[in-house]
Formats: sequence, structure tokens, C-alpha cells
Amino acid sequence: MTTKTGSEKTYRKLRIYNAVMGFFHLIQACLMLWLSNDFKLPITTSYLSFDLATKAITTVIKEVAELRIGPMVAMFLFLSALAHFLTATVLFKFYERNLKKHINYIRWYEYAISSSLMIVIISMLCGMYDLSSLILMFTVNSAMILFGLMMEKYNQLTTKINWTAFVFGCIMGIVPWIVIYLYFAGAVSSVGDVIPKFVYGILISIFVFFDIFALNMFLQYRKVGPWKNYLYGESIYILLSLIAKSALAWQIFSGTLRPM
Repeated sequence: MTTKTGSEKTYRKLRIYNAVMGFFHLIQACLMLWLSNDFKLPITTSYLSFDLATKAITTVIKEVAELRIGPMVAMFLFLSALAHFLTATVLFKFYERNLKKHINYIRWYEYAISSSLMIVIISMLCGMYDLSSLILMFTVNSAMILFGLMMEKYNQLTTKINWTAFVFGCIMGIVPWIVIYLYFAGAVSSVGDVIPKFVYGILISIFVFFDIFALNMFLQYRKVGPWKNYLYGESIYILLSLIAKSALAWQIFSGTLRPM
């Protein structure tokens, strides 16, 4: 028996693929918790205050917490592992049913959390410690991901592909990277060449991977080559997720989280 997107054998392979990828993410998450040191970065807030000495309103920056980066890195790996295991088990029928409609809700909801957490970590490594700014970065990145969900959902109802959600998602997606670049460029201009080289690697590699996710969707909806089959694009999403999260995790580990 076949469906419009693939045979039952193909869906069984995707089920196994998700389970295997879940184990890859889980193993790396456990290694991060086990091997990582106690490297921390501050979380700050700022507010206006009246300075009695100068008779002027000033901005006060207050440190409210220190955040261990190791558990944060492990968290986005654990989230991916959980999503893959749920997809391969209790949510598989839901997953299969929606793939036949060319949509994967589980992917987009998991990405909305895990990739946004990745953006927050990258932002902190570039010097963004303000809690409000980090919340905004998380939210804007989540909005970008959810535009991807809307792209898939809306185009179930159209005979001609509507690219509005894709375009809006790309606009939202570039904003966090512009902000990150401003922080990074400011640090480079003020302190020179003391920015760790691994941060350069993170910015380039993860930015490229984020762009490839958008490219994968573009090729899916343009039906280019093997992307004519929606399930091929689905398998690429799964692979890209593993590669991007692994690259970020181990670059951070090699740069800051190795035991001293």
C-alpha cells in the first residue's frame, strides 16, 4: 500500500531513523553533563535609578544569577532526544499522519525551543548577558521557527505555493544574527584579538546550518530533484538537526567546558 508521500516501508525507516537520532542526541547530552566543567556566565538586569550625588538619572546594571553553560548545552540535546523518542514511539501515528499532509508539528515545536536555546547560548558567548535581551532573542527565534510551521500548515490549503510565511520567517530569522554580530563586533573593536577562536567557528558554522534549514524548505516547496518527495526533505531536517546541535555542543565544549 502506498501513500502520496511514500510507502509504508519508508515510514518504518523514518521511525527507526528517529530512534537512532534520539540515541545520538541522548548520548551527547549525557556526555555534556558528565564531562563539562562549571563554566558560568552572568545574567543581568538593568533599570533606571536616581543618583543623589550627581542629581541625575542613571542606568544600574545588576547581576541576578550565574548560568552554567554545560547543562544548557545538554538541555537542547536532551530536548531533541525527547522529541525523536516520542516521534518513534507514542507519537508515531500522529507523526506519520501529518507527514502524509506535508507537515510535522513535532519538528517545529521542538525546534522552537531547542534552536532558540542555542541562539541564547551563542548570544551569551558573544557578551549578551541582559535577561530582557535574551528573552527577546529566544522569542524572535521561536517566531522564525513557527513561521516554518505556518508555511507547512497554510500550503496544505493552496493549489499554488504561498511564500509569505517563508519570507516573514527569513526576516525574523536574520534579526538575532544581526544583534549577535553587533555584540561580537563591539567586543572585537574594544578588546581586540582576545575573542576566543572557537566563538568565530560557532558564529560561522551555526549561521550556515541555520541557513541550510531554510534552503531545505525552499527546495522542498520548489520540488527540486529528490526534494520532490516531502519525506526526503524530512530526512534532511533530521540530519541537519543532529549536525547543527552536535557542532555547537562540541565547539562550546572544546572552547570552555573541558575539565581543567
